[in-house]
Amino acid sequence: MKPPQNDKLQYHTPPLPSKSQQKSEAKSRTHRLAMPSPSLRLAVVGAGAAGLVAARELRREGHSPVVFERAASVGGTWLYDAAPATSDPLAAGAAHSSLYASLRTNLPREVMGFLDFPFASSAAEAGGGGDTRRFPGHDEVLRYLEEFARRFDLYGLVRFGTEVVRVRRDGGGGGGRWAVTSRKIGEKGRREEEEEVYDAIVVCNGHYTEPRVAHIPGVEAWPGKQMHSHNYRVPEPFHDQVVIIIGASASAVDISRDLAGVAKEVHVADRSAPACTCKRQPGYDNMWLHSMIDHAQEDGCVVFQDGSSIKADVIMHCTGYLYDFPFLEDDSAITVDDNCVDPLYKHVFPPEVAPHLSFIGLPWKVIPFPLFELQSKWVAGVLSGRVKLPSREEMMEDVKAFHSKMEARGWPKRYAHNFSDCQFEYDDWLAEQCGHPPIEQWRKLMYAANSENKAARPESYRDEWDDDHLVAEAAEDFKKYL
Repeated sequence: MKPPQNDKLQYHTPPLPSKSQQKSEAKSRTHRLAMPSPSLRLAVVGAGAAGLVAARELRREGHSPVVFERAASVGGTWLYDAAPATSDPLAAGAAHSSLYASLRTNLPREVMGFLDFPFASSAAEAGGGGDTRRFPGHDEVLRYLEEFARRFDLYGLVRFGTEVVRVRRDGGGGGGRWAVTSRKIGEKGRREEEEEVYDAIVVCNGHYTEPRVAHIPGVEAWPGKQMHSHNYRVPEPFHDQVVIIIGASASAVDISRDLAGVAKEVHVADRSAPACTCKRQPGYDNMWLHSMIDHAQEDGCVVFQDGSSIKADVIMHCTGYLYDFPFLEDDSAITVDDNCVDPLYKHVFPPEVAPHLSFIGLPWKVIPFPLFELQSKWVAGVLSGRVKLPSREEMMEDVKAFHSKMEARGWPKRYAHNFSDCQFEYDDWLAEQCGHPPIEQWRKLMYAANSENKAARPESYRDEWDDDHLVAEAAEDFKKYL
């Protein structure tokens, strides 16, 4: 089920204050900015894009963040793993990253970057050996994040090769403190677990690691191979095979085209397609679009909803991921049901334990890095007391109002963090809370132009576009940072 395109789910915000109220609030904010901020010892889980910008904003606010990262480097999901080690191709295994070798960004680099640290091609040109394309490969994004960490001196805050095992409320210290149990990984003679107490926890562990798998009746007896796109890297192992891909989002589109060059046939099963769908894809003589799979059979055939069938070698689930916080104990005050993390005030704070537990980066269908940055500014300001949260009761009422609007529009729970229609409204609300300027108009227009271009040129939007005037406007804006 896709969200209705003509029935916008607006982000729940209070009515705009009057001019006199705005002036009063501005004076109040100026006064609060001048107040000293208490320094808190904070645990940040993850050193991907969200964890890095969270650490920067927390330290800017005067706090002392410690970042826990399982991998040996920064980057999170952008840290490519060429050979994921897993015995189950449908599971995450030890691999955190879901990148495949050919992946290029589906957003232009000007849009992608943090608000005060442009992801500009000029930086790649100056550094030499970088990927200067407007839609670069994943290794260029990793270089950008590494440079961000160097530029803001974040490496010293990160404990690499360290896994967070448990996070629970600390009953001894009071004041909303949390006990964090961690351990070093990847070493012979693994160290004992270590427990430390922190004033607050900021969760930045991403949501592209734990595979979500489609339910296919009869697949248990089907003799072919199943895998999730999380474990796909290169097309060569699928040479001369018949592959069925389940999904219609970015990874399904990219991987289907990746495979079409080597596979015998590629069949894309899209659950949003009408049941009668069975058509060859334009520009390909070996790729077809179908309705969703109805069932699989012992003889190797996979039957679609229109009754047609294909004898397939592989079913690849490009079906997204699950929110997963295996380190959080039951006292975290949140649950995950049908990929809805609840209850969360503005998708960040659980009202019961706010502000001592927060989540950065849950929304999807967004420009991620700027959203991470604004959420992090908000969390950092709230933790210092510079920015105020509503009461617990008011936050819960806001959460209930949000879900009531979803239900009224027929949205399933799993779309709770889908911001396809409200990301800029949300971003600008966060910016207003922090006293930060709203998202630049050129960035909003460029995002819309890219969406239109992708629909018009699905095969070539990364290399052909019509918004050079916005590229020029972004370049002019970047001069104050570069």
